[in-house]
Amino acid sequence: MSGLIRMIATLAIATVLSTASLPASADDLPSWNVGDTKQRITEFVSKVTEEGGPDYVAREDRIAVFDNDGTLWGEQPMYVQLAFALDRIKTLAPAHPEWKDTEPFKSVLSGDVAGIAASGEKGLVELVAVTHAGMTGDEFSKTADDWIKTAKHPKTGKAYTTMVYQPMLELVSYLKAKGFKVFIVSGGGIEFMRPWTERVYGISRENVVGSSIKARYESKDGEPAIARLPEIDFVDDGPGKPVGIYSHIGRRPIAAFGNSDGDFEMLEWTTSGTGPSFGLIVHHDDGDREFAYDRQSHFGKLDRALSESQGRGWTVVSMKNDWNRMYPE
Repeated sequence: MSGLIRMIATLAIATVLSTASLPASADDLPSWNVGDTKQRITEFVSKVTEEGGPDYVAREDRIAVFDNDGTLWGEQPMYVQLAFALDRIKTLAPAHPEWKDTEPFKSVLSGDVAGIAASGEKGLVELVAVTHAGMTGDEFSKTADDWIKTAKHPKTGKAYTTMVYQPMLELVSYLKAKGFKVFIVSGGGIEFMRPWTERVYGISRENVVGSSIKARYESKDGEPAIARLPEIDFVDDGPGKPVGIYSHIGRRPIAAFGNSDGDFEMLEWTTSGTGPSFGLIVHHDDGDREFAYDRQSHFGKLDRALSESQGRGWTVVSMKNDWNRMYPE
C-alpha cells in the first residue's frame, strides 16, 4: 500500500470511528433547534441504546407512547375528531328534525361553539355516540378516512393532515430508527385514528390505543359484521391512558410524549418505573405560527402537568424557541 493510499485509509477509518460515537447527527432532528431540549432527547436515546452501557434497554422494552391531539397535530380551535362529529351531525340532521330543539344538537346546527362547550362531557359523549354508531366497523373506517382526506382547518383552510408537527414526525422516525416501538395513546377514538395514522405518521394501525364505543358481532344482510353501538366502552384519557397501555401494549413505556393534563397519568406512570425513562411535554407557546394556550384552554388544558414538570424531571418543549419549523412543506 502506497503512503498516499495508507493516509487516505487511515483518515477514512478515523472519520468513521469519530462519527460513530456521536449521539445523533445534525440530520436526525433537523427541525429542532440546537439546545437543551434537543440534547436531552438525544442523550436519553443514546444511553438506552448503547449496548453494554449501564442504562441499556433491550429492544423489546423500548416502548415510546405519543398523545395525538396537540402532540402530533393541532387541537385548536377544537379537536379534529370533534370537527368530524359536528360535520356528521349536519349530514344526519335531515333525518332528525327533533335536533333543532335539543341540545347539544341545537348548538351544533346553529354554529354556537359556546353552546357546544357548555354541554360539557355529557354533551360531547352524546355527539360521539350518535355520530360514530349505527354502522359497521368497515363502514365507519371508510367514513372517517374519506372525511380526513378532504377536511380543512377552519382558520388556515389547510388539510388537517398537513398541519401535523414536523419536529414530532422527525422524533417518531428517529425513535423507530433507534429500535423503539412507537405507539399513539390518545383520548381520541381508536377507530377514528386507525384508518390514516400509518399514512400520516408512519405509525401502524395496530400501534394505536384510544377511546372506543361498544361493538358486537352480528350478521348484516347475511354477511358477518362488527356493529358499532351508541354507547361508550372505554375513555383513553387521564387515568385511562395507563390502563389503555396496560391492556393494549402490555409493557410499561420508557418514553412518553404529551401536551396536556390529560397526559399527566401517562407521563407519571412512564417515569415512575424502574430504570431509565423520559417524559416530554409540548408547550403551545407560539401564537404566531400556531396557537398559544395552556392553563385556561377548553381544549388541551396544560396546568398541573406544567406546574409539576420540573419537579418530576419532565422536559418541556417551547414550540416557539425549540422548533425552527412547525409543519411539513
